[in-house]
Amino acid sequence: MSQPSAVLVTASIAAVATGVLAYVVYFDYRRRSQPEFRRQLRRNERRQARVEKEHATIEALAQRQSIKIAVDEAKEEGFPTNSDEKEAYFLEQVQNGEILGADPTKVVESALAFYKALKVYPTPSDLIGIYDKTVSKPILDVLAEMIAYDGTLKIGNSYSSPGVDVAELMREMSEMGQIPGVGLD
Repeated sequence: MSQPSAVLVTASIAAVATGVLAYVVYFDYRRRSQPEFRRQLRRNERRQARVEKEHATIEALAQRQSIKIAVDEAKEEGFPTNSDEKEAYFLEQVQNGEILGADPTKVVESALAFYKALKVYPTPSDLIGIYDKTVSKPILDVLAEMIAYDGTLKIGNSYSSPGVDVAELMREMSEMGQIPGVGLD
């Protein structure tokens, strides 16, 4: 670099840094000395928090809707009835769930694969115990919503007293607005 261009670059950087520093000092002065400016900052903070909360609520509702659609589509596809077909289907779905579970953007798809495997497994309550130890929490939460939504899935009573169906209990809690944290945490 030649001498005049190095001086020009240095002067430009110094001018930008001085401008940024001057703005920071001015902003701090206004924040400390003007009550209306402070109020406006607080209003903006509250407004931003409210928008984020609404966005999170809309996202949660959209995810619940996509979960319901995915479960309904899986039911429409049907599940194998032959024991050899069930075994192959189970292994395929668990493998798909594990592969999709590695990608954090495919939580619902991964949970759906685990759900499909759960539907054909002979003792779903045992499989849930295995999922609890091997599957990540976000996927388990989505899987719990799928189990709660599916009225035909009977998990059994291995986790509670005789005569109580865990899936039915989760559905009732979901209807009351107390979406369970799966009981798999």
